[in-house]
Amino acid sequence: MASPNHTITSHTVFILVGIPGLEAQHLWISIPFCFSYIVALLGNSLLIFVISNERSLHEPMYFFLSMLAGIDLILSNTVLPKALAIFWFQAGEISLDGCVTQIFFIHSAFIAESGILLAMAFDRYVAICDPLRYAAILSHRIIGYVGLAIIVRSFCVILPDVFLVKRLPFCHSRVLPHTNCEHMAVAKFACADIRVNVWYGLSVLLFTVVLDALLIAISYILILRAVFRLPSQGARSKALSTCGSHLGVISMFYFPGIFTIITQRFGHHVPLHTHILLANVCVLAPPVLNPIIYGVKTKQIRERMVNFLFSKGNKMTF
Repeated sequence: MASPNHTITSHTVFILVGIPGLEAQHLWISIPFCFSYIVALLGNSLLIFVISNERSLHEPMYFFLSMLAGIDLILSNTVLPKALAIFWFQAGEISLDGCVTQIFFIHSAFIAESGILLAMAFDRYVAICDPLRYAAILSHRIIGYVGLAIIVRSFCVILPDVFLVKRLPFCHSRVLPHTNCEHMAVAKFACADIRVNVWYGLSVLLFTVVLDALLIAISYILILRAVFRLPSQGARSKALSTCGSHLGVISMFYFPGIFTIITQRFGHHVPLHTHILLANVCVLAPPVLNPIIYGVKTKQIRERMVNFLFSKGNKMTF
């Protein structure tokens, strides 16, 4: 049992060091971070604005896309401002309460994003495999329930993480070799048994993100089977193009995470700063690339964005 003199309370601070081993390059590393933050803010905000103001985009797919953009904004604002403060001002101090808040929003945002991608995969499945019943299956009421279920799930499964971390006595080093707080990275500094934290974290990963990924894979197997049974080449090309942007977003969300997990599990000789950079890619990639992929690949959104920008430009010229 830790002595009171060594226990860190919620009023004491941890120190986030940024990218360990690359402190001298923090200023240069901050450039892509800052650029990514600007792109994420502008791209996702514009996406939400266009979808909310264009009535022709008030469909299930675009409702889920606006939810995705909102989650990406939460994720960006949770992680990147603190990372930039570390790079620019060496402001790595963060209280245990602040750390727990970061843990909650980062992990709940990832689980919510995974749930939204699953919902979008189901939307594509119904649109291609059962188009005549699309409006009945994905009514506005059902879409509202699905969106609420995604948010409630992400909140409920991550909330116990807050209490699992808050209950721990901390008596080891306060220096966290990262740009943000992560559940297990913080728990490892506790001078207590953290097996509950380990098993709960693994269970959450398996029964949310991994399960979602399996269901998405099954849905796209069924979608591709239905697409290649279509009689005309034009119909097949159109169906595949409607899924292209979604598959790109899925790749940007799951592949960096899978690669990071494999590297952390088996890459024992990989430098620590490489692990941290890969973890940051998982956070940076979805908010930055999602609006770009959908803006480029989805014709309706691309046209509305162009019309919006040009109409604004015309109003400003007399």
